[in-house]
Parts: sequence; structure tokens; C-alpha cells
Amino acid sequence: MHPSNTAEQHGALAPPASPVATQIEKMIVWVGSPTSLALHTVAFVAAFALSLLRLVEWNLMLLVLTTVVSLEAIYLAIFIQFSVNRQAASLKGVEQDVESIQVDVEELGEHVEGLKEDVEDIQEDVAEISEDADEETRKRRQAEMLEALTHDVKALLHQIESIKVR
Repeated sequence: MHPSNTAEQHGALAPPASPVATQIEKMIVWVGSPTSLALHTVAFVAAFALSLLRLVEWNLMLLVLTTVVSLEAIYLAIFIQFSVNRQAASLKGVEQDVESIQVDVEELGEHVEGLKEDVEDIQEDVAEISEDADEETRKRRQAEMLEALTHDVKALLHQIESIKVR
């Protein structure tokens, strides 16, 4: 993975890369590639082949090869530290993102608690409305029964009056 991509993936604000840093990152990517492995292998085989074919003296080839390998190791160590520093900066950005997300989650938890209380209040209101509706239904039925009884009593009184008249 390209070292600067990690910071971008996690939304970290990486400092603008200088042209030198950009080139170093490209070299880091190349050094870790199969092409680099193949090139190094060919170079080492060629160095030993030159010496075995007696085109270059054995001691001279080992001296040059050892020097080149030592310098390359120094630069690889620098590249590794560069990558570590970039990853550390990226992780700081991720850490800040995680902290921000934790704050957001806590706020959401508080909102959920508030919503839970609102739902409980609404449930209580619904229960009260239901009770009120039941009470209204009971009163309406009582009024209907009272009206029916009043009508029956009037009918009985009317029948009694008609019987008296006869």
C-alpha cells in the first residue's frame, strides 16, 4: 500500500507532500515491488558471473558489491523510517477520527435516551386517551340507556292514560 494513501483513506489531514517526499514514496513502492526483486537478483548474479568469468577480480567485485549493498541498506533503513513516520502520522489522524466518532456515539446515546423518554410519555398519553375514550363510550351508552328508559316510561304513562280514559 502506498504510504500516503493510508492517511487519505482514513480522512487524516496529511501535510502536503514535498516533491522530495513524493519521490521517496515512489522509491519505497518500487523497492518493495517484484521488479525490484528481479533487478537486484540479476545484478547480484551478474556481479558473481563477471568474477567467475574472470572479467573482474574476485576481491574487487566483493569490495564493490559489499559497498553497494551497505549503501543500499542505509538508504533502505531511511526509507523504512520514512514509511514508519508517515504511518504514525496516519494513525494519529485515525485516532482523532475514532475520538470524534466516540463523541458522536455518546451524543447519539443521549438522543436515544431522550427519544426513549418521549416514547414512554407518548405511551402514557395513549393510555390516558384510551381510558378517556372508554369513559366517553360508557357515558354515551348510559345516556342511550337512559333515553331508552325515558322513552319506555313515557310509553307506559301514555298507555296508563289511555286505560284511564276508557
